[in-house]
Amino acid sequence: MDTQQITAPPCAPSPVPGGATPSSGVIHINFRHTAGFTVIGNHLAQHRGLSLTAIGLAAHIQSLPAGAKIGIKRLAERFPESETRIAAALRELEAHGYLHRSRVRLPDGRIVTRTVSYNQPEATGSTTAAPEPRTRRSKPAVLRPTPQPPPREPAAEPHPASSEAPQPPASQGTPEPRPALVFVPAPTAPRALPQPLPHPRELTPELHRAAAALLADLRRHAPQLVLSENGIHTLTPGVATWLERGAHPDAIRHALTIDLPSPLKHPAKLLRHRITTLLPPPLPEAQDLALAGPGGIVIPLQNCDRCDRAFRSRHPGHCGNCGDCRTELRTAA
Repeated sequence: MDTQQITAPPCAPSPVPGGATPSSGVIHINFRHTAGFTVIGNHLAQHRGLSLTAIGLAAHIQSLPAGAKIGIKRLAERFPESETRIAAALRELEAHGYLHRSRVRLPDGRIVTRTVSYNQPEATGSTTAAPEPRTRRSKPAVLRPTPQPPPREPAAEPHPASSEAPQPPASQGTPEPRPALVFVPAPTAPRALPQPLPHPRELTPELHRAAAALLADLRRHAPQLVLSENGIHTLTPGVATWLERGAHPDAIRHALTIDLPSPLKHPAKLLRHRITTLLPPPLPEAQDLALAGPGGIVIPLQNCDRCDRAFRSRHPGHCGNCGDCRTELRTAA
């Protein structure tokens, strides 16, 4: 029974160095970093009030060197998230004290945004002010022992004009704790609501079909304007309003496809903005154009109630130009 069984397989090593393998959940295999690493606290990595986008953005900002550009457009070029999501993540970090942004005027008159990143907001003492540059402190004076007189003579008392005050012993009391600071985010201006999409007075089937066909045909003139069926259905009343107000299809197509941004991320939102803001006014009625002659607006003739002379005015009454009318007006006054 004391013969060693050499055919028995040895025990498999634990995949987790220095610990037992858990039955479920994540298994960590950690190696020590020697260069190119950033220390991130668990209060940030496991924050329950921040989104994953905000946590990842905070980790990226803390890994950057001092002076790096972290504007919204620069971050949108670096990551696949949109500018809206990045701006929302930056506001989250500001609200929880991990970031502080302020507008600063430079000596040359330019206004720039100064961003301060905090890796431990609770340890800074204040999350609303940027750190000031450190100034070199003077070294404290070295206290030398005062020679004692002989035992038969009384000890010399300190001079009343001495600048050195006796230090209280450390056991007399502890410093009072500092009150906790509550971070209050700066008020932001309310976001303006988008204008509603225009609708025609009567959306006939012919008008609806022509507007939908014009929207679906835009990709032939601008390949980036590829709309879904839902997007075409949503924008059709706006284009139908243009057609109802007498706009030519070529003019509508030119207004919607000229000077497109590159790259175009949301074509439906861009078209909605242009359809709403560039909407032409309705065509004037025939009676409004009847007063407009070759030389401009024609003011009709009126007969004066006093002298019965003709004068041009939009409203009937007294001319007040001839001598008789002026004399009667002064007499009545």
